[in-house]
Amino acid sequence: MERFTDRRDAGRLLAQKLSAYAGQTDVIILALPRGGVPVAYEVALALNAPLDIFLVRKLGLPGREELAIGAIASGGIRVLNEDIIRILGVPEEVINIVARNELQELGRREHNYRGDRPAPELHDRKVILIDDGLATGASMRAAVVGVRVQRPARIAIAVPAASPELCNAFQFEVDEMVCAMTPEPFYGLSRWYEDFSQTTDAEVRMFLEQANHQMLHR
Repeated sequence: MERFTDRRDAGRLLAQKLSAYAGQTDVIILALPRGGVPVAYEVALALNAPLDIFLVRKLGLPGREELAIGAIASGGIRVLNEDIIRILGVPEEVINIVARNELQELGRREHNYRGDRPAPELHDRKVILIDDGLATGASMRAAVVGVRVQRPARIAIAVPAASPELCNAFQFEVDEMVCAMTPEPFYGLSRWYEDFSQTTDAEVRMFLEQANHQMLHR
């Protein structure tokens, strides 16, 4: 199976699968930073749609940060991994401390990426959530919950790569699930990109500014 050259290449391919949304005035593209932003930038350009970000922070278990006990999303939405919390007996005060710290970081990043621009209004809009792929799906699930409380007209998820199981699972959680590639076995996300180098904060700001600039001058 072929690989994507990089995230922008993946975005151009993904845009082809989302062509039905092109030119619709109520569509908004929301990228999960940082890796989702270059992908979403190409989709936004192709669909002539505005681009913004939707932040999600993983809640890592103290001392074992790679183990996600949940996630928080823009707007203070919290999604907990109840099974892991119950099995490990994680106390509520520990969850609250981790969530408070991550909420501060989420706020800092939102300001860093968006500046003084307010978060976009999502009510009655068609929201397309984009990341560079799905590994566990935890971040995207938190994003879906965070978007849904704002009562959009439609929620779609679009990713370049995900396991067949995850792609199928999300079809029951949103109005549309688009996976450009569902390799089996999946082996992890980086395998499907020739260049999977980390997207920087500066690049996130650049993509957002360029996308906004192009929308203003159309």
